[in-house]
Amino acid sequence: MKSLLSIASLSLLLAACGSQQKQAEQKTTQKEVSPTTYAETITEAELKTLLYEYASDEFNGRETGTEDEEKAVNFLKAHYMTYGVPAAKGNNDYFQKVPLEKLAAPDVTLTANGTALKNLEDIVSITAMPTSQFSANQVIDLGYGIEADNYSNYKNIDVSGKVVFIRSGEPKNEDGTYLISGTEEATKWSNLRQEFATKRDIAKEKGAKAVLYYNPNIFGMAARRYGSSSGRMALSGKDNNMYYMLLNDNAAKAILKTDTAINNAFTNKVYNASIEIDYTNKSEALNGNNVVAFVEGTEKPNEYIIISAHLDHIGNHDGEINNGADDDGSGTVAVLEIAEAFAKAKKDGHGPKRSIVFLNVTGEEKGLLGSSYYADMDPIFPLDQTVADLNIDMIGRIDPKREGDRNYVYLIGSDKLSTELHNISEEVNSKYTNIELDYTYNDENDPNRFYYRSDHYNFAKNNIPVIFYFNGTHDDYHRPSDTVEKINYDLLENRARLVFYTAWELANRDQRIVVDKAE
Repeated sequence: MKSLLSIASLSLLLAACGSQQKQAEQKTTQKEVSPTTYAETITEAELKTLLYEYASDEFNGRETGTEDEEKAVNFLKAHYMTYGVPAAKGNNDYFQKVPLEKLAAPDVTLTANGTALKNLEDIVSITAMPTSQFSANQVIDLGYGIEADNYSNYKNIDVSGKVVFIRSGEPKNEDGTYLISGTEEATKWSNLRQEFATKRDIAKEKGAKAVLYYNPNIFGMAARRYGSSSGRMALSGKDNNMYYMLLNDNAAKAILKTDTAINNAFTNKVYNASIEIDYTNKSEALNGNNVVAFVEGTEKPNEYIIISAHLDHIGNHDGEINNGADDDGSGTVAVLEIAEAFAKAKKDGHGPKRSIVFLNVTGEEKGLLGSSYYADMDPIFPLDQTVADLNIDMIGRIDPKREGDRNYVYLIGSDKLSTELHNISEEVNSKYTNIELDYTYNDENDPNRFYYRSDHYNFAKNNIPVIFYFNGTHDDYHRPSDTVEKINYDLLENRARLVFYTAWELANRDQRIVVDKAE
């Protein structure tokens, strides 16, 4: 018995050693495998085949919340299943339902000191609110409504639950320079693209119940936009609890009880006033869908790299189909090809250490709605375990400004939150793809504000590092002429491979990247 037991023990010991050696060999092999093996499965031929179907007339422009979008999400699901990329939610459930409202101009009356002000005539209601009523007996005149390091209209004033009145613009010094910047360059507080949202957001953060924004220069434009039911949408159930209204001269004078012109006040003032708001929401409920697939990590499965692109476009207008081949058919098919590459690596025993999430979002064209729903309301995977978002929105064309110098891609956001992410991006590109990384639109003062205009921003505002890959706009942007034959498939291939290589590096590093610039 003793002899037989010793032999058995020896056999078990040898088997264990053999198993450990095999595991060590597998780990060594995984570390030594070149990502190029899988990057090269991303080909212009396959991208072209996918895009010729996805951006065809059959999908009728993929407008959010329509049967045409349903065709698009089923296309994505079918390909993920074919490629062996599981659903993020399991059980082949690739869809994340996104509750939406198709907006219509609400019935709104703002009664100020006995004067009834009508929506689209004297006021324009900007933010969708639930049907509700509100009254107050004071208005806080906040001047410009600015909160900056060297100038604040909120100093020593509590606006929580209050009605505030703000003006467009920002203060200047006697020499004509702007007080906040100290230069002749306007800041986000009066830049038309930024002011509208910046002043709203700080007031909401401070707890204001209603913001009455006096900007007569854009009143007519806003009335046309918000008075139309031209497909505008919002997330249903989002915590909209602050009225935001634009005023013309008549409304501003009624609220401040004056017959004179409204001055650009530098000091704050509290007015006794009778304010009543009666709001009736007339929106229509509908649903969109995000499509979410993932490849589970082998060593750090609870850390996630998101690769995102928006699946929607602007639909059919007046019988003309907007196929959106570049915007964002190019990003969508790139995500599919990248997913297939990671699935092949996993099948070969070289799966990424961290999990890779493939997030195709709805409603980008309606205001980044699908990504907002994922990030703000229903993250399938915890945001605090989300390492980075690599967002692809238009990577199949050439910016006219880059004609003759086509081997480029615009990168936006790579250095905003993580120095390490930016450096990794640069190193990966130098090692594998040698694309010129153009940071033109990464400038803080970029008037286009592209950093805020695609789905990555909903992750960045949650302090998740991002990179936005973008080829720039062109004459076919948001037009029926954005079609498949105009795509540069060799560029699409190389740009998609760059995203793959970057995701591979982020997923397989021993330590997750450091967020050193969190706000």
